[in-house]
Amino acid sequence: MQFVGIIHQGESWAAALVDPHLFPLAPVTEFWTDPAGWQDKAVTLVADAGTSVERGTVTEVPLVPASARVICVGLNYKAHVAEGSYKDHELPAYPTLFGRWTASLSVGNVPVPVPSGEGGLDWEGEVAAFIGRRVESADEAEAAESVFGYSTFNDLTARRAQKLTTQWTLGKNGDFTGPLGPLVSQDEVGDLRDGLQVRTRVNGTEVQNGNTRDMIFSVPAIISLISQTLTLHPGDVIATGTPEGVGYARNPQWLLQPGDTVEVEIDKLGTLTTPVGELSLRSRA
Repeated sequence: MQFVGIIHQGESWAAALVDPHLFPLAPVTEFWTDPAGWQDKAVTLVADAGTSVERGTVTEVPLVPASARVICVGLNYKAHVAEGSYKDHELPAYPTLFGRWTASLSVGNVPVPVPSGEGGLDWEGEVAAFIGRRVESADEAEAAESVFGYSTFNDLTARRAQKLTTQWTLGKNGDFTGPLGPLVSQDEVGDLRDGLQVRTRVNGTEVQNGNTRDMIFSVPAIISLISQTLTLHPGDVIATGTPEGVGYARNPQWLLQPGDTVEVEIDKLGTLTTPVGELSLRSRA
């Protein structure tokens, strides 16, 4: 089953998606107290043709509680490591982790502005995993059981800001630069180690084509490692890294400009479309 966030009754709600119908379930924070239970209720609601609204008549929002941690993995595909500024380094012994604030998240079809100090934005199509139960000091088997579902994600990056220091936080938290697609429940997706194709297109031209079986660190391994230090909770998000083909590593460099459209298409998860909007005017305020 698929789920999205919507504005309903003046607040953010979780809704089951049977395109083009949306079945409102509960406020986002309540949904994440028992996502598996709400999935069961959603199955019944859809089967009984319960109350629904048409997609496109409501505003969609990220299905992520404000309290969530969004933990991203860098350098998680061998070919991506080899193409960029880390190509002369050995493969990492542990996943490179960095954080996004929930305020940077968005959804499909929402224009993303190019930050005023940047020459453009870079694309990074990837799979995001949603935690569905509390995870503390878990082994990989327990970590695998904690995943509620997956979505498409585009880790749009301000490269100038990212490269100012060895810490990536600034370049990874631009306004609206973390669009997420609908959440697809784990039972419909299966194990990423079996392989999902991850494709990214810019204005219709394919720029990335990788497969999740080529990840250096699996989702269970990543979650297990994180859980040794901090407890993960339902609604937390793990962005699993991008394959090769990013724009900054090309010759000549290719970055997204106002008017461009970037699409991330992933097997079983669908296509996430993001238009690039105008240059941010925040510096001129």
